[in-house]
Amino acid sequence: QVQLVESGGGLVQPGGSLRLSCAASGSAFSRYNMAWYRQAPGKERELVADIAPGGSTNYAGSVKERFTISRDNARNTVYLQMNSLKPEDTAVYYCKATTFPRPVIYWGRGTQVTVSS
Repeated sequence: QVQLVESGGGLVQPGGSLRLSCAASGSAFSRYNMAWYRQAPGKERELVADIAPGGSTNYAGSVKERFTISRDNARNTVYLQMNSLKPEDTAVYYCKATTFPRPVIYWGRGTQVTVSS
């Protein structure tokens, strides 16, 4: 069982920045594929960014050049640095872990990000 706890959400003005964190339990974090998803009201959950155990990353087109995903295996934590935030980035942001070698998926409870003036 892997527990994921997100933090760092909040209210920010357009053009501002936030850094989300997701702390994972367990001793095999370095082997997990980690991802951030988001879900806006009335919309489906969508992938924002993911990072493989080796560090390769993948981003949704809408956040490229603005968001950066990173991981600290020593701290069992994955981060999402969000810059140049827009109102359309408003959503609940979820952390997802996919274990290895047996792929089991775990989700955090989410953290609210609201971009508004």
